[in-house]
Amino acid sequence: MREARAWFTSSYRAATLDEVNALCPRGSDEHASFRQVTSYWEMVASFAGAGVLQKDVFFESGRELLVVWVRLEPLLAERREAFKDPTQFGNIERVSKDFIAWWEERSPGAYDAFKARIS
Repeated sequence: MREARAWFTSSYRAATLDEVNALCPRGSDEHASFRQVTSYWEMVASFAGAGVLQKDVFFESGRELLVVWVRLEPLLAERREAFKDPTQFGNIERVSKDFIAWWEERSPGAYDAFKARIS
């Protein structure tokens, strides 16, 4: 997981499915890393969304979820349409939006600065 996270945070930047397919083609180590990172954070977000993990507690130290969100958001609509799955990464989306609102309430402008740094 550590290697997958390192690859995702340093190398994964794609705004279209064509870019994703070029960056991490099926069967490649990069594709496995993409799946590992996104499925892990989808699971964690499902815990926070269902109340298994209190959101406030998670938001105190789970900022890496927002890295994943920033990288997935530009192509989310295209992925959902291509895969015929309107719920794909739905937990990441919902919890990330809650996280952003929580953070902005405490530190206005912090999310935008964070997003600019990691985009």
